Amino acid sequence: MSNKNKSNLSEYFANDPPSFFDELTNKPKSKEAPADSSSTGSSNSASSNMMSNTFSGFFHPPEYVETPEVDTADFIKVSDEVRNLWELPTENEAGKLIMPGIHLQNDLPDPIVVAVTQHLGDSELAYRKILLVDDVTQDERGLRTLIQAGCYRTAVNLTGRLLTIYGQGYGRAGQPAKHSPHSLQLWFTRLALLAKLGEFELLNTEAEPFGQLNSPDVFYDFYPEMYNGKSGSIACFSFRLLLAELPIYMGKPHIALDRLSELHVTSREIKEHYIQQRNKTAEEFWQRRCERVLHSIINCGLMMKKFSMIDDIMEGTLLKRSNLSKENQRALYSAWGRIYLQIGDIFGAEQKFAVSRRLREINTTPDLRDLVDKGLIAVAKNDFPEAYVIFQKALHLDSGNTMILNNMGVCLLYAGKLKDAINLYERAINLNPQKYLNESLLVNLYTLYELESNNSKAKKFNLLRLINRFKPDLNISIEICLKLQAMS
Repeated sequence: MSNKNKSNLSEYFANDPPSFFDELTNKPKSKEAPADSSSTGSSNSASSNMMSNTFSGFFHPPEYVETPEVDTADFIKVSDEVRNLWELPTENEAGKLIMPGIHLQNDLPDPIVVAVTQHLGDSELAYRKILLVDDVTQDERGLRTLIQAGCYRTAVNLTGRLLTIYGQGYGRAGQPAKHSPHSLQLWFTRLALLAKLGEFELLNTEAEPFGQLNSPDVFYDFYPEMYNGKSGSIACFSFRLLLAELPIYMGKPHIALDRLSELHVTSREIKEHYIQQRNKTAEEFWQRRCERVLHSIINCGLMMKKFSMIDDIMEGTLLKRSNLSKENQRALYSAWGRIYLQIGDIFGAEQKFAVSRRLREINTTPDLRDLVDKGLIAVAKNDFPEAYVIFQKALHLDSGNTMILNNMGVCLLYAGKLKDAINLYERAINLNPQKYLNESLLVNLYTLYELESNNSKAKKFNLLRLINRFKPDLNISIEICLKLQAMS
């Protein structure tokens, strides 16, 4: 699968109900913007999850999307009744009872360990210090610890152990199962982690029994004695969203578009229900869920080149909100402009960026958004030296932004400064390997080493050493990047 289908965990967990999973992806406030993912954040963010990188190919061209911080402070508190409201399937609509099971008999292997063992030897493995399953408590607290540490494969392995306790482990697919908020949250967490890791075949296989969560046994109503007459969906909204998006990862965006459209229709009906009840808080809560689904629909539209549909959603829905702040309007117009750039319409992009600039509250010197927009226009016009200077100014405003740094390296390469591009990436990685060893930058640096050719093998080995020591997980193929098998 190409890089365009990568997932970011926070885009799903942002919609979760208050539970022990609240802090799964919450990190200390940081301006870091991982360059390998689409824009994500809480569901109220104006540009949340919009414009996944739609480029393919081994070298990553300039990226268009920064990842904003997840603002948990703006979380809307609603009752379980509001949060879990979902229409019970009719007899005609209801699918078979859901009987999931783990499809891996053993734990997910660590590809970094495999590569290090093959190319650097067992002695180098002594420097790999990551959390293993037995290093944490065998419960949701241990799962949270693993995810916060970036040990996603280990977290997947722990979910396997915990789901086995529920009788849904290896070999149990197709066997009767009872579901609870905890078991379904474990499944959702496991599947979201598999999406993050790019394990799409396993994700698709293990997600298949859930369908679109339209079976009666994922509703509280199915277990009246157990839940004292409680009603609504046991599965969280983010689980439904993940399953609707799943075909995107399998290269079938048209199926995802159909599923997401159905999800949006239902979400909008629930919002209308609360409008009639004059429940403003519940209405706003479901409005944000509707918008979150629309952001995913825009991603599908980009992959399918349905540009008129994207324009209709942006202009006719997302920008029509009466209570949209100027800053959120500005973010939307900026995102819209970057969409135009991705389809090659420079004039249209400049128009959207101009509107975005006019919406800035304090009209003084250009801020980060202005500079990135301007830099991307320069890239589109093939003025790579100018784009580099602009991105350099943007980096001064946000020194930890890996998306900007990656774009600077791309500009240097396209300007014919291969060694300068390599030096830029190498300095950043050596300065802070934990921050800058992200997938997009790594893929590009490996590719630059190939272009340089001199001492490529030794440099790749050095990079593998750093990955071994500082990177718990990667969702790119180490072997494909290293291209070392023939040389070993």
